[in-house]
Amino acid sequence: MANASAETYNDRVVRQFAVMSLVWGIVGMAVGVFIAAQLIWPALNFDIPWLSYGRLRPLHTNAVIFAFGGSVLFATSYWVVQRTCHVRLFGGPLAEFTFWGWQLVILLAAITLPLGITQGKEYAELEWFIDLLIAVVWVAYAIVFFGTLATRRVPHIYVANWFYAAFIITIALLHIVNNIAIPVSLTKSYQVWSGAVDAMVQWWYGHNAVGFFLTAGFLGLMYYFVPKQVGRPIYSYRLSIVHFWALIAVYMWAGPHHLQYTALPDWAQSLGMVFSLILIAPSWGGAINGIMTLSGAWHKLRTDPIVKFMIVGLSFYMMSTFEGPMMSIKTVNALSHYTDWTIGHVHSGALGWVAMISLGGLYVLYPRLFGTPGMYSTRLIEWHFWVHTIGVLLYAASMWIAGVMQGLMWRATNPDGTLTYSFIESLVATYPYYLLRLLGGILVVAGMGIMAYNVWQTWLARAPERMRHAIPAPAYA
Repeated sequence: MANASAETYNDRVVRQFAVMSLVWGIVGMAVGVFIAAQLIWPALNFDIPWLSYGRLRPLHTNAVIFAFGGSVLFATSYWVVQRTCHVRLFGGPLAEFTFWGWQLVILLAAITLPLGITQGKEYAELEWFIDLLIAVVWVAYAIVFFGTLATRRVPHIYVANWFYAAFIITIALLHIVNNIAIPVSLTKSYQVWSGAVDAMVQWWYGHNAVGFFLTAGFLGLMYYFVPKQVGRPIYSYRLSIVHFWALIAVYMWAGPHHLQYTALPDWAQSLGMVFSLILIAPSWGGAINGIMTLSGAWHKLRTDPIVKFMIVGLSFYMMSTFEGPMMSIKTVNALSHYTDWTIGHVHSGALGWVAMISLGGLYVLYPRLFGTPGMYSTRLIEWHFWVHTIGVLLYAASMWIAGVMQGLMWRATNPDGTLTYSFIESLVATYPYYLLRLLGGILVVAGMGIMAYNVWQTWLARAPERMRHAIPAPAYA
């Protein structure tokens, strides 16, 4: 790849997505901190409907998953597919359209969700006219990505592109099927699915949004940026292929574990549990493959904070992909479901795995996109790592403890069979843990502020003449 001309690649769109990743990350996480504070001090909604928890919570999830995470995936997939295929992005202005189209989707979400315009479906709250725009942008994304693969100058398709490809195809399928609706006005539609079928389709979508948007896509990022940052080939290329096919074959069937003890047929609940348990093998195989890439280069964990982000992110991935299957077991689920344990699990995966591998990848990209020798301050990256890590641990641990406590309090009974605790008593007992969660969230946002300052100073040191084209970076090109 080093022999490819620096002018071959379209890095302008990569730079746009990379910068907006940081912007939306700060916005989405700040909204998360605000609603975490509302759970302690409900008066923070100021009796304004569009500041209520019920409206801001979906804004938070959409902002961190699709605005922050989505922008990271667009940026890194466009960077990786060009470098591994030795060609410029396919489709000319179509790549630029994906950027502006995706930003319009985010803007419409930021307007409609606080106004209460919603389908009321987890991770799929956006109404029909925004769903149509998402589909158009996604088709353009697929044309750009697969067109680049089709016009590649090398016969081999690197494994990172397999993960990105699976993510693009599967998210299209999930989005279209889960959002089939009949519009009755510009801002309202009704789903064609109903009852238990709607629940099944929703969590087939919901868990696979986790499995492919928040896992497969970011595994593509991991398979490219970890070996590049470490300066060593992936530990086992054969394992990466086994990891890919095992993961995508099994993940699609795990969704029913969100619906244990519901109206869903019992066999479907059990099927979701079994496939969730099977998922431990490919998930850990991929994480071990990434971590063991450091073999012979473990010293980089002492000297390179970007590697720390990536390896600790992979460690959180291993933990989350063990915890999730355990929580899908019916006896465990009876204790954990509807409690804050689930919130702790989600955020250990989102802030631990997704955010940390993303931040590592972005720290690699920024100096190459800005035309600088490196980031403005390595020490600030180190500070960001520790502030973020402590924040994630405070957040996740407080919610794990709160969740187990809630589950035990809710099921506790007196000798006469009556409940020992009221729901309000369990809520009061949870308040100290909500304070710890808020502190953890504040630390995560503070870390993003450190990153923003570091990126801004790196931007000020840029070489504009080198930003007109893709930047030659021998260690990564």
